[in-house]
Amino acid sequence: MKSRKYLPKAETIKNKKYRRKGSVLIFIVVISAVGATVLLGLVTFVASQDKNSRRESAKEQSFGVAEEGIYWYRWYLAHMIEGKTAREVDEFWTSGNPIGVTIPYEVEVRDPSGGALGKYKLEITPPPTGSSIIIAKSTGWTYKQPNVKRVIQVRFRKPAWCEYVVLGNSDIRFGAGTEVYGMIHSNGGVQFDGVAHHLVTALPEEYWSNDNDVKGWHDGVWTNNPPESERFLAGRQFPVAEKSFNSVIANLNLAKDYSQPGEGGLYLGQDKVDQEYCDWVRVGNRRVWTCWTENKKVRGYHIVFNPVSGEGNDTMSISMVVDYGSNSYKIEEETPAVIYNIPENGLIFVENNTWVEGQIDNEHLTVVAADLTEAEGEPEPPGHDKDIYINNDILYTNKDGRDILGLLAQDNVTVGLYSDDNLEIDAAVLARRGRVGRDYYNDHEPAYYKRDTITIFGAIVTNGRYGFSWLDIAGNWVSGYETRNIVFDNNLLYYPPPFFPTGDKYQIDLWEEL
Repeated sequence: MKSRKYLPKAETIKNKKYRRKGSVLIFIVVISAVGATVLLGLVTFVASQDKNSRRESAKEQSFGVAEEGIYWYRWYLAHMIEGKTAREVDEFWTSGNPIGVTIPYEVEVRDPSGGALGKYKLEITPPPTGSSIIIAKSTGWTYKQPNVKRVIQVRFRKPAWCEYVVLGNSDIRFGAGTEVYGMIHSNGGVQFDGVAHHLVTALPEEYWSNDNDVKGWHDGVWTNNPPESERFLAGRQFPVAEKSFNSVIANLNLAKDYSQPGEGGLYLGQDKVDQEYCDWVRVGNRRVWTCWTENKKVRGYHIVFNPVSGEGNDTMSISMVVDYGSNSYKIEEETPAVIYNIPENGLIFVENNTWVEGQIDNEHLTVVAADLTEAEGEPEPPGHDKDIYINNDILYTNKDGRDILGLLAQDNVTVGLYSDDNLEIDAAVLARRGRVGRDYYNDHEPAYYKRDTITIFGAIVTNGRYGFSWLDIAGNWVSGYETRNIVFDNNLLYYPPPFFPTGDKYQIDLWEEL
């Protein structure tokens, strides 16, 4: 029996064909949709990337334009005020119509081909009275995308002399009991036998020492207490550039100007005072209690910061000194104290000797002791130099930059015979013509000629040889403070005392994008 083959009906074959076509169509539609989605996403991504790229390019260009403003302003400072005297710089800021201070200063910037690229706008905050710190804000944008702006703010300042923990103008010797934190520089040679935690530099390549125990030629910086690696923990360097002390007179003159009434400072310059005295006086055969007045010469002023508990931290007690020990620097007689407010601009100018002690709280101050009485051919006549004397602690309440004190003496900054056994001086001290230190005292005052520890938290600037301790020819300690700790106050880098001497070139010490 033959088998039969059944063929599908024509309609069935046709339906299957249509179904296959429908499936292909659906597949094509799906693939097309997916492709379109991918393509749309790709186009969107590319467009977004292009937009972001153009925006980033605009941001970078705006940043470059803002930078151009900062660099131009640095050039402007160099040409307008670098190398000028303190008085000339002050006149520039107060009456020289400096750019960018009263109204923003806008400048168009061009691309390398000469086309207009955009603009920068400079807004300048001038230095406060007695300071060199300038704040410059530069905003940059391009013409293509003016809404895309970049803002740079920088701080310009002149390096202050108090950026060294010790800055000297002659040969300096640091004994074995001295530990110093901060940079040291001298225009003379440096013998360092203690421990220096930071760089020690000197002007000369070599120098002649007249000290009997080490007399002879030595390197600009050296030690008589080897090994060097234990003395100079951050190294030594010589020869280096000189720091001129001659420019300080300009700061003294400017300081005197700003201490006058109406300028926000305090000027103390009275040279005579009526002092009342009472005593038993013999009249005939009897004694009579008698009072009289004498017109006494004022030998100086005694300033005590924050003298009375509860009066607040913005006052000081000031009395006139009419008699003091010429060798001990102890006040023997003074007028009753008068309470003063701390001056608004932080400047106290005393045209006489000055005794300073006490504690400050949230204050930036400078005390100047100088006699600038004019004499023919001599702006500072010999014999008119004035000193600052320290016998008791001078303290900061806060050592985080809120308290800054400068003590600027025309001649010496001297620690007296009857100084505290453990003395702390929180200040940047400067002796323009003389030295910072303590005189030699022998055992005629057995309880005082030798002292325990002195700590300086701040900086020392001294024209003559600094020193708070004395040794004999054999190297034995014979007078002064046995232990000397000198610690640099890092806040002086950014907040030097008002009217403290600075260098003549501006540098950028802070750069940030706002």
